[in-house]
Amino acid sequence: MADINKQPDADLHPKSDEDVLAAVQWAVVEETPLEIVGQGSKRALGRPMQTAHTLDMSGLAGITLFEPEELVLSAKAGTPLKEITEKLDAVHQELQFEPADFGPLLGIAPGQGTLGGLVNTNICGPRRLKYGSARDHILGMSAVSGRGEIFKSGGRVVKNVTGYDLSKGITGAYGTLAVLTDITVKVMPKAETEQTLLLSGLTDAEAAQAMALAMGSNAEVSGAAHMPASVSGGRAATLLRLEGFAPSVAYRIENLGKMLKDFGTHEQLEEATSKSQWWAVRDCIPFSEHHEKPVWRISCTPTQGHHIVETIRAATSVDAYYDWQGGLIWMQINGENPQADLIRATLKQHGGGHATLIRADAATRQSTPVFQPQPAPLAALSKRYRENFDPKGVLNPGRIVG
Repeated sequence: MADINKQPDADLHPKSDEDVLAAVQWAVVEETPLEIVGQGSKRALGRPMQTAHTLDMSGLAGITLFEPEELVLSAKAGTPLKEITEKLDAVHQELQFEPADFGPLLGIAPGQGTLGGLVNTNICGPRRLKYGSARDHILGMSAVSGRGEIFKSGGRVVKNVTGYDLSKGITGAYGTLAVLTDITVKVMPKAETEQTLLLSGLTDAEAAQAMALAMGSNAEVSGAAHMPASVSGGRAATLLRLEGFAPSVAYRIENLGKMLKDFGTHEQLEEATSKSQWWAVRDCIPFSEHHEKPVWRISCTPTQGHHIVETIRAATSVDAYYDWQGGLIWMQINGENPQADLIRATLKQHGGGHATLIRADAATRQSTPVFQPQPAPLAALSKRYRENFDPKGVLNPGRIVG
């Protein structure tokens, strides 16, 4: 292992793809691990690492291609998402998968994320249930593998993959397979307006039923979430979002209200209030105050979400709310113990899923499996996949598994 105090023979603040290549090749030769960082806004996600050096990608930034008429944008990995959002706002377009900002949840200022960090973590928001995650909107990327080789995957159009779509495997790998340098994403026009149908006073079980009916209707719901009273700070709130042209939204929300007339009291939230509510759901704002409390992000079958929370709540004190029609549970543990065994046993009991420890101190993340443990065959496949991309283990080693 290289001396961590030794001055590296490579520039670890790259300004070009060639700089990144040289830095990774140096790390491979020296067999010294690198932490891959943009603005550092997601450093607290995943397992803590012990790395000799940091590859600071913040200087590899800038939008390299934007064709609004073709709905495509390319940018360097270190480009701040804020810059991309402002560029898209100017032409009334957006990243349709609604990227979340966990800054407040993790105790840092909002708006610090980069495009590379977004793709590496595959973070998305409430529209996931209709439009997919970040992975589904990546058209192509350029990267440097842990072997010290530049490669490209995909391109600038949707139907361009003739072999393995490597971008799908790299997205969400937390920087353990390759260092992203340039990323091309599909963008979409923003909806003309949005409104949210708010149902008040429902129990978790009633909300699950209402959300299932809404999602199965022709209302084209783009967000379905439920905040129990313990989280909302008042009456329980079930949120159903509709987007599109104003006359269509007005017609659909009226019909949806009629269909759900037996579920609680109804209120229609206009655009500004609706956006504020969904921002809070997306960024887990209800749990952004008590940073000492562990927070879990649990993916499950939507119909089982409230059963999972009920079982866990019977054993320990938690607060929880639901997104993705109940298929995503945000859960805050009211204590220092993250209760990993309880949560994962309960998840298995109710049909399986994935439980990710999103917020905890470094010692807890070191001793607790942060990500859902994989079955042995899948774990072996993942290990071979990582070894093919990064045989020396120099890129974010230990970020996902010890």
